[in-house]
Amino acid sequence: MSKKVILVAAVALIDVDGRVLLAQRPEGKSMAGLWEFPGGKVEPGETPEEALIRELQEELGIDTWASCLAPLTFASHAYDDFHLLMPLFACRKWQGIPQAREGQTLAWAHTRELRDYPMPPADIPLIPILRDWL
Repeated sequence: MSKKVILVAAVALIDVDGRVLLAQRPEGKSMAGLWEFPGGKVEPGETPEEALIRELQEELGIDTWASCLAPLTFASHAYDDFHLLMPLFACRKWQGIPQAREGQTLAWAHTRELRDYPMPPADIPLIPILRDWL
């Protein structure tokens, strides 16, 4: 039985100290309490880059540009009721200060600390790739 494929774009926002921004899923959402890379679902007619630009504005109040989003890797993970396909982009340039606008908690973490944050199963394989890249 095939599952619906959900396309979600995510970004590793990297600050000048080499830390990566993580967002904790708020209560009431699926996988509440787990930490993830910011991003969200790619809507029909959107590119992953367009989705990230929109999501970063909505969720964090920051602006970035497609030219600042570098494709890094992707996750492909089968959950019980859907299959997640998630490109992960790296971004070092944005305008504004990330602020939690949707009830999430934010944390800046060095790559060596990423495993200290409980994450959804699809995000975990991204950690060593990000660590090796940074």
